[in-house]
Amino acid sequence: MSDAFTKQVQDFTRQAQEMFSAGKDAKVPENLSAFAEDAVAKSREAFHKVTAAAKDNAKVAEDVLLTTQAGAKSISEKIVANTLANTEAAFEAAQAIARARTFPEIARLQANYFQQQFATVGAQSKELFELSSKVAKQTFDTVGQATAKSFEQLKTQG
Repeated sequence: MSDAFTKQVQDFTRQAQEMFSAGKDAKVPENLSAFAEDAVAKSREAFHKVTAAAKDNAKVAEDVLLTTQAGAKSISEKIVANTLANTEAAFEAAQAIARARTFPEIARLQANYFQQQFATVGAQSKELFELSSKVAKQTFDTVGQATAKSFEQLKTQG
């Protein structure tokens, strides 16, 4: 069995050497070489296009994120400002009520405070809604511009 295996290995080795010797002088056909070079060039071009598109998409994502962050910051700053104003108004009302000398004066001060706060909260809600709408529009505009740009790039690359 060992001799048979050795003979098979020797036959295989001889056949491989004959194939390599025969192929040593073989030339790659010109059309195959041209096809391979063209395929490499097209692959490189496609890679550069995909890389450029990926960079553009990363920039778009960054722009959308920055727009969203700026909008969220504006909204949170507005909420904090409103909360501070409302808290300050509550403390002022409480202080005025604490100084009141009669129950009717307390009732009047409290009624005035509630009336002012309802008006203030209404105005603050309107401002916050308008700011939120503005932020949403800016974000959607940024996303829309990015989408249009991406579609335009796809059309020109196609």
